[in-house]
Amino acid sequence: MSYFEPFIIPFSVGVVILFAVMWTKFISWISALPKSDKKLIIRNAVSKATFAALWEVFSECLLHRRISRVNPRLWYMHMSLAFGWFLLIVAGKIEGTLYLKSPVNPPYVDVFFRKYFPEAHIPFMGFIMDLLLLFILSGLFMAVLKRFKPSVYGMKKTTKHTAGDRIALSSLWAIFPLRLTAESFNSALYDSGSFLTGTIGNLFAFLFPEHVLQILNETSWWLYSTALGTFFVAIPLSRYLHIFAEIPLIFLRSFKIRAAAVPTTFTNLEIAACSRCGICIDPCQLGRNDIANDIQSVYSLRNIREKCNTVENSDNCLMCGRCENICPVGIELNTIRISQRYKFRKNDNPYNYRYIGNRDFSQGEGKTGYFAGCMTMLSPKIIQAMEKIFRQSGEEVWFADKDGGVCCGRPQKLAGNIDAANRMMELNKSLFIKHGITTLVTSCPICLKVFKEDYKLENIRVIHHTQYIHELVQKGVLKLKKDNRKIFTYHDPCELGRGSRIYEQPRAVLSLAGTLVEIDETRENSLCCGGSLANTRLSFENKNLISKTLTDRFEATGAQYLVTSCPLCKKTLSRTSNIPVIDIAEAVS
Repeated sequence: MSYFEPFIIPFSVGVVILFAVMWTKFISWISALPKSDKKLIIRNAVSKATFAALWEVFSECLLHRRISRVNPRLWYMHMSLAFGWFLLIVAGKIEGTLYLKSPVNPPYVDVFFRKYFPEAHIPFMGFIMDLLLLFILSGLFMAVLKRFKPSVYGMKKTTKHTAGDRIALSSLWAIFPLRLTAESFNSALYDSGSFLTGTIGNLFAFLFPEHVLQILNETSWWLYSTALGTFFVAIPLSRYLHIFAEIPLIFLRSFKIRAAAVPTTFTNLEIAACSRCGICIDPCQLGRNDIANDIQSVYSLRNIREKCNTVENSDNCLMCGRCENICPVGIELNTIRISQRYKFRKNDNPYNYRYIGNRDFSQGEGKTGYFAGCMTMLSPKIIQAMEKIFRQSGEEVWFADKDGGVCCGRPQKLAGNIDAANRMMELNKSLFIKHGITTLVTSCPICLKVFKEDYKLENIRVIHHTQYIHELVQKGVLKLKKDNRKIFTYHDPCELGRGSRIYEQPRAVLSLAGTLVEIDETRENSLCCGGSLANTRLSFENKNLISKTLTDRFEATGAQYLVTSCPLCKKTLSRTSNIPVIDIAEAVS
């Protein structure tokens, strides 16, 4: 039997349009990937990576595990809607299969089962369906509350809607109340339903005569079908595209495919996977300090999708990684921002790097190399402290840029000047290979990150000077005298902490030299100093404003010294701090 009735037309049309649009998008995204990415798909399709991806789809797309770690109330809202709807579909399929004694039925039969078979009674199924509907409605209530009062969820702000978002959201909010209404009218007419629909049905039977109930019943099923169809059609035009985009994203990410500074269609997939949940808004220090309230990642991704992104929006970001660290979908937000900067500058690169040539400014010999970095060169006390530490180590050290050199390239990469960055990287890499170093130490977290991620330094170990100092202490080469009268507080630089996950070594070293006290936002939640080289739109005054809000908190700990492990952070924090700001090398040398 076909079971066709006119009221299913809106639902059926919506399903057909949704799947046609989504498959078209999937095919275009995958087919346009670089050959290297396609090889990764073929290599990993039949592997443990696929099973890992399936588990992640279940745990993240349905259970929203990552959100639970950030905001339990927000987690329940998302989980009850996503997992609840999934369970309702599964239970509906079971109900239809049991009653019709066949698993092969038109999908709309399971969705509108109570309309087709209003007097059907399957033990426990009515109770289960009502319980699931109540579960979803509780999440829907929380979603409405979040829209109008985000402070209930500990959020200062929530995201702004596009026209597509408003259509999709309105229809989504209508779907489950309309289903409850339709099934309750059914219950009123046929004395069916369980604790929820049955109770409301009894009320409807008391209020309305039978001929009115018939009209209301038919109308409510039409409205329910229309709400479903409208939501399905609106999904590709709204934030709810993430429901389907996140699934292939998880699989491709499991296959080791990543976003790149030069954008690919994988970048498009990541952008589509943003749910605009708004979690990334509050951590942004530009918003916290009322410097800029419309440049956060959620708005940047929206603008890219709507093709209205601007160079001003793209450039106005600290690139500190606080939003990326908290993103429940794991979108590579910094890389996407770099790719946008590249698109704006690829045909108009203002940086003239021809002067670089092939000059070698290095000094000394040794298997251990030291790359100070541009900002360290402007902080001579750090270099002096490192030279003293190198002497204590007894190692011969090759100095890459003691009297000048070439930038590591990361600042140019952050600005989107990829060609200039690559030229710098090629030159520095050739010097490292030429001088035969096996260990490369740097004092700059910015240099560390680009060396490890972009240089592809085979057979060369890259470490930060905090790691190097910690190793010397562990070996007993560098002996520290603990002085509890020295009170340190420590600032995690963005690129060293969130960027390279180096948290323990600097704390272990400082704890051996004195007493360490900390503020509440540290490690992966550490605040940016404000001096970011990645933001070309931020005024000097606003940089100092961000720095001052941070140094005030460090001073409140009662510490005698504010210690950091980044020359840029040291210079920035020194401008606003009332206590000495020193590098960790200075603290122990």
